[in-house]
Amino acid sequence: MNAPKNKADKTAAPPPASREIAAMQRWLERAVIGLNLCPFAKAVHSKGQIRWVLCKARTPQSLLKALVDELLLLAQTPAQAIDTTVLVHPQVLQDFDAFNQFQDVVEAVLHELQLDGQLQVASFHPQFRFAGTRSTDLGNNSNRAPYPTLHLLREDSISRAVAAFPQAELIFERNVATLRKLGRTGFKRLLADD
Repeated sequence: MNAPKNKADKTAAPPPASREIAAMQRWLERAVIGLNLCPFAKAVHSKGQIRWVLCKARTPQSLLKALVDELLLLAQTPAQAIDTTVLVHPQVLQDFDAFNQFQDVVEAVLHELQLDGQLQVASFHPQFRFAGTRSTDLGNNSNRAPYPTLHLLREDSISRAVAAFPQAELIFERNVATLRKLGRTGFKRLLADD
């Protein structure tokens, strides 16, 4: 006779991540960590200190509210619990130029909340393009993620990571060389769903 299943069983597997979060986690593991595009990402990932948030906003105003909520939460939470937050927003700012212009709003909000100097926000987008580059430049892949994303970071964590990494200023150049060697097809294959 089988014992009845306890609906409140704490050992049950957590619900699966959304399709978008799963794609972003695959990007983090395979590209960011796998290609060592950011040598600082592996530690917070392996310690489970990344907060993954799927924002269902459909307007920049709704995204801004979600961003403010996440900035305040991160600022009020010990780094050991949440070191960084990845705010994925697939339904808003899909156009890269609009997304890029939104970064001015992000900077203004950090200042208004008096969090500049404490937190910063990095940006990732499927069509990311560094100023002065062509959209086809493979170096842009270092900031190309499956979905538009705002990455909330602690300034203290960045400072510690940079101090521990010799020649941190060379990371970007090394990333561009790695991505060019991998090529467009190789990068797509790397992120393909298995």
